[in-house]
Amino acid sequence: MGKPMELILGKKFKLEVWEAIIQTMSLNEVSQFTVDKSLVASYPFVSKTLRDSFKPKEHRNHHCCGVTLQTEGIGYDDLNHLMRVPCDLEFVMELLSVEDEYKRESWQLSEEEKADSVPRLREEGNELFRKGLCQEASEKYSEAIGMLEHLMLKEKPGDQEWNVLNAQKLPLLLNFAQCRLNQGEYYAVIEHCSTVLESEPDSVKALFRRGKAHIGAWNPNEARKDLQRVAQLQPNLAQAVAADLKKIDEEERKRDAQDKAKFAGKLF
Repeated sequence: MGKPMELILGKKFKLEVWEAIIQTMSLNEVSQFTVDKSLVASYPFVSKTLRDSFKPKEHRNHHCCGVTLQTEGIGYDDLNHLMRVPCDLEFVMELLSVEDEYKRESWQLSEEEKADSVPRLREEGNELFRKGLCQEASEKYSEAIGMLEHLMLKEKPGDQEWNVLNAQKLPLLLNFAQCRLNQGEYYAVIEHCSTVLESEPDSVKALFRRGKAHIGAWNPNEARKDLQRVAQLQPNLAQAVAADLKKIDEEERKRDAQDKAKFAGKLF
């Protein structure tokens, strides 16, 4: 065709498999790919568009209605045949340049790249959290956690390598839990803080955040237990804990009064 094709990723190109292929390639690489026919049903139309683009305007067929498609096809015998008899296709591609960096999916990263991405993702999450962008921050933390969990699958739980990765994961879980706490996702906070406490039973941050989440989910007994443990482990937080315990007592009295009013005069 004489001119390289430009493909902008993430713009819903009709032949999505080409986007997937390109993202696996290195700069200046030439590779051949065999693609199942189920993934290239739209290829005849893509090929027609590309071929037509190199014709003079007066010779282009801009419209292809249903009737024309059935009677005349799309204007190219080989493409018409391919539409009648679909088959697997082979593509030979050369990646000539990458004008802008694109973000590769996690499955495309090597183990070293996954490990290297964790500190960066954590810092990006921290910066977003400082700006009050909890949802965006939680997505960064979640991505970093996913990288570590993938690496941990290759190690035996309890071994040194696994423990090193787990030690990186725990603070990310706490950060993720804080985001969810700010968003009112109390059960998610309870789940993730409980995971941290399995490895670090005396983690004050995990106990404090789980205690707060138990208040939000209204599990008063569990909240008291966590908060009282926080005060034991870190006495300088006793005043903050006392304030939360007072809120629990006040909320219980309020709920008890509401229940009494609701059932007053009723027989059971």
